[in-house]
Amino acid sequence: MGLVKNFSIGILGTGLMVLATAAQAKAVTLSFDRTIGSPGFGPGELFVPQGIAVDSQGNTLIANGRGVNPDGTPNFNLGNKIEIFNPSGQYIGAIGSGGTGPGQFDEPTTVDFNPVTGDLYAGDVYNNRVNQYDSQGNFIRSFANGDFTPRINDRLFFGPSGVTFDKTGNFYIGDFNGERILKFTADGQPLGVIGGTVGTALGEFQGVAGVRISPVSGNIFVADQYNNRVQVLDPNGNPLLAFGSAGSGPGQLLQPIGIEVDEFENVYVADSVNSRVQVFDKNGNYLTSFGQPALDASGNPVPPPAFTGPPFGNPLDLAPGRFNWTGGTGYKDGKLYVGDFFQGRVQVINVTDRKPVPESSSVLGLALLGLGAATVTLRKRGQQKPAFSLEKTL
Repeated sequence: MGLVKNFSIGILGTGLMVLATAAQAKAVTLSFDRTIGSPGFGPGELFVPQGIAVDSQGNTLIANGRGVNPDGTPNFNLGNKIEIFNPSGQYIGAIGSGGTGPGQFDEPTTVDFNPVTGDLYAGDVYNNRVNQYDSQGNFIRSFANGDFTPRINDRLFFGPSGVTFDKTGNFYIGDFNGERILKFTADGQPLGVIGGTVGTALGEFQGVAGVRISPVSGNIFVADQYNNRVQVLDPNGNPLLAFGSAGSGPGQLLQPIGIEVDEFENVYVADSVNSRVQVFDKNGNYLTSFGQPALDASGNPVPPPAFTGPPFGNPLDLAPGRFNWTGGTGYKDGKLYVGDFFQGRVQVINVTDRKPVPESSSVLGLALLGLGAATVTLRKRGQQKPAFSLEKTL
């Protein structure tokens, strides 16, 4: 999703909350593991990490910011790459470069691997397209050229948003301001459109942000950003339910962006303005939360940056679990990867220690846990869909 130079935060919808009762679940523990990257503009440094994917070798790929000079003119030598870090967090290379040519980026966003072919797909905002690379990082093609809706109203984001795949390898990508999800074959041939109407009813959207297909049911989970909710659609795109409402309490959301669904259909939502990740079951029941806002020396939340200078909060608060907006997300092998949007890093969260807990029937039934000992509880997880590796970088 492209960032624009108007940082007003508008809550444009109250959201719709639909609850369901499920059987007893299992709990696990979330704990801070490590960070990947650091704020800056050099090799291995990040600014506005918008998309995260992890390959089968444990390498982390991060879509890294749009290069813009202080006067607002493009600087293709800053960012505009998919940066790659090895399992130890060391920077090992990049895919792509800044520009408008084949395989280049003018702001990369969401990234993911096709579970059938192993190819890597990435949104390219200002070039208004999707770039596709093979498992070695070689450019294959661009498609969906010009299909994404440009900036509208006072929205902060626009362009290609969440990327996901079904079990046959078909490709789905959000058109943020088109209020829709575009569906393609693995080689970029259009297959159809889901949604397309702005509004607050089921099946309508106000900013299609993260999109993730459940590896269990095939249902489509969508972060409906300006409606401050998550919508759940069946595999054909028919709406099933929505959960969340505007606010900062347990189970409430302020502009959700990234979304992940694990192998037991627990749903992880990057609750961006609240600078945390919230976890729900597949029916929308609130489970738990991890993360708190970055603080200044006086203990006040650090505001997001203006767009006339560097894209970092001032000051930075790089303590574990502190975020200045949560953004892009990834999930792999019991670890949740969360972009610390305006602090130039990705935080990795362990998911461990399963044990039984009773189910709550209310979205507000569990108390929000603070950072404290940096552990929180949520439901059981299991096997994840396969991911594929980049064996060589450009």
